[in-house]
Amino acid sequence: MEINAERVNGLLVAKPKDRIDGSNSRVFEESLVEAIGDSECSVILDFEDLNYISSAGLRAILLTAKKVKNSQGQLVLCSLTDPIKEVFVLSGFDKIIPIYASRDEAVKALAA
Repeated sequence: MEINAERVNGLLVAKPKDRIDGSNSRVFEESLVEAIGDSECSVILDFEDLNYISSAGLRAILLTAKKVKNSQGQLVLCSLTDPIKEVFVLSGFDKIIPIYASRDEAVKALAA
């Protein structure tokens, strides 16, 4: 599992590649938690390069969102392909975690 993470204007932007499923969801979650550390920051998950997510991946995202919220931050998603967005809509996760069309929109929303 490859995740590119960078800090942009006090936000953590993490961009996973390929897939998040049962075989790597724990590594994905641990990598995110490590990147977040003890900072009180908001997190953008940029899914532009993600082509598959399973229920295990959704669970990892939900657990990470709770950790971020407990640290007074917010977790948002951006750049979802249509199949990935459909998973979030069908699961109802789009009602729990904000989704933005682009990274720029997500950055602007969190900066407001």
